[in-house]
Amino acid sequence: MTPATTRLSIDGGQTGTRLRLSDSGGILTETEGPGVLTDRPVVDQLTELAEQLATATGHRIDELAVGTSGLTPAAANPKALLAATRDLGVRRVALAHDSITGYLAANGTEPGVMLAVGTGVVVLALSESSVAKVDGWGSLLGDAGSGYWIGRAGLDAALRAFDGRAPHTSLEARAVERFGPLDEVYMVVQASPKRVSLIASFCRDVVDAATAGDETANGIITAAAGELAHSAASALSSVGWQAGQPARVGAVGALATRAAPVRNALAAALAARAPGATLAEPLGRPLDGVQALLDLAALHPLSPFVYRARVASNSY
Repeated sequence: MTPATTRLSIDGGQTGTRLRLSDSGGILTETEGPGVLTDRPVVDQLTELAEQLATATGHRIDELAVGTSGLTPAAANPKALLAATRDLGVRRVALAHDSITGYLAANGTEPGVMLAVGTGVVVLALSESSVAKVDGWGSLLGDAGSGYWIGRAGLDAALRAFDGRAPHTSLEARAVERFGPLDEVYMVVQASPKRVSLIASFCRDVVDAATAGDETANGIITAAAGELAHSAASALSSVGWQAGQPARVGAVGALATRAAPVRNALAAALAARAPGATLAEPLGRPLDGVQALLDLAALHPLSPFVYRARVASNSY
């Protein structure tokens, strides 16, 4: 009897990675790993994650699907990834930016727009024939409305209040609790090799402060929602959508799906910025979107953005 094909799906984010091993019978195991660092070769990190899972479970891996942040066309090298994981049994690889896998998780293969909101932000809109990506430019140049963006704005507000440049806010005490004395926060952050995720961690405090009624925190959340709605409207317009037309806005990431202040502010911002676009629950989890890469039809508009490689049939 031919053994069932085993698939490894990797959802690589900046602050953490999720891995799923599955076959035709369903999910065999799910686990988590460290984030994918954008200042290191992506293929090397993905290979290491696959090797660690194969060793821990003792399973062969036949097919590998990856959705990861920080993946530029130049960095996408499915042939190198296939070669690096060949000893694990991998015969087929599908590699894509996490905007593609996020879209598949949020909306499936149907038209709409996806908001992936985590440490960073990326927005992707899809029509029957075209695709448009907005933002996803990283913490230094973009990611407007992201966890990093909110966390940084919260720290900025706390330090402004500490200086006397802005009204006092509960974010001051929250920053002290998380980072230590306010006059040392900047050194703590700058000294950390994981400064992006460290700053993003303060997003939780901003959301909690907003929930408790802090006006400064509520202002930050409202501004972040406005940025996200602006990006969604821009992406939709780029694929031919016009104000008033219905559009599904699938949001993925805990910040957009489970943080009530953010979700409520985002729904209101979309109504103002993109009338007709409706915030909706994602159809699946991020790992579902990664796994879907292996089954995406060749003629689908998203297909050109999936980098594939496979071992020739006469090689095994």
